[in-house]
Amino acid sequence: MNFVALTIFPEMFTPLFEHGIIRKAIEEEKICASAANIRDYAQGRHHITDDRPYGGGCGMVLKPEPVFAAVQAAKESMPDARTVLMSPQGRKFNHNIACELAELEGLIFVCGRYEGVDERICHTLIDDELSVGDYILTGGELAAMSIIDAVTRLIPGVLGGDESAEKDSFSSGLLEHAHYTRPRSYADMDVPEVLFSGNHKEIDKWRLQSSLIRTFLKRKDLFIDRRLDPDEVKILKQWCVEIEEIIQAQSISGADTPSCSQ
Repeated sequence: MNFVALTIFPEMFTPLFEHGIIRKAIEEEKICASAANIRDYAQGRHHITDDRPYGGGCGMVLKPEPVFAAVQAAKESMPDARTVLMSPQGRKFNHNIACELAELEGLIFVCGRYEGVDERICHTLIDDELSVGDYILTGGELAAMSIIDAVTRLIPGVLGGDESAEKDSFSSGLLEHAHYTRPRSYADMDVPEVLFSGNHKEIDKWRLQSSLIRTFLKRKDLFIDRRLDPDEVKILKQWCVEIEEIIQAQSISGADTPSCSQ
C-alpha cells in the first residue's frame, strides 16, 4: 500500500511516519508513506496556493493549478491510486470503509485548508470524498492521518498477531471486550477470576458477554444493522430472563414496575 498526502504543511505528517505501528510498517516495507508540499507545485515566485473566492465572502480557497499539478505528479508513480479529498461533505469514515481502502494499491489524500478547495478540483481529480465526523477541522491533515492509521492496521502482517485487527472494536460490529493486565488487584478492584481459569471456552464466553454489555451500554446503534449469531442471541435471552426475575421480585415487594413484555 502506498500513501501520499498532498498538503501545504507536510511536516505535520513526520511524527506519524516516524513513530509506532506506522514507522514499523514503513521499515518492514508493508507500506510506503510520504507527504508532498502543494506549494512546490504553485506558480510564481511566491508559490501562492490560495486566493479569494469569486463572489465575495470570508476566507480563502485553495487554487486549482497547484493541486492539479501535485495530483498529477503523484499519479505518475501511483497510476492506480484512489485520490481522496478530506471533506466534511464526504462519506463518513468507518471500519467498513477502512477495509475497502485496505484492498487498494494506493491512496492519494488531498488535504484542504481555509474555506476548502476550488470546485473544479472535485469535479475532475477526486475519486472519493471522506469525512471523519460531523465537525470542522482547520485542515484535512489530521483526518488523513486517522485514515492512514486505520487502514495500515488492516494490512496483513502489520500488527503483531494475525488476529489483532480482527478482534478490534467494530471489526465484528461490536465494541471490543474489556482488557486487564497486572497487577491482579489494584485500589480494591480485582481482575475477573475467569481470566485466570485457563478455560479458554469460558474466557471466550466472558469476553463475548463483556463485548455485548459494552456495546449495549455505549453504542446500542451498532445492533441495528447487525445480525446476531446464535451465541449472542443465547446470552441476550438469558439477560432477558434475569431482568424479568428482577422485575418480578420488585413487583412482589410492592414496587409498581412493569414486566419486560409491557
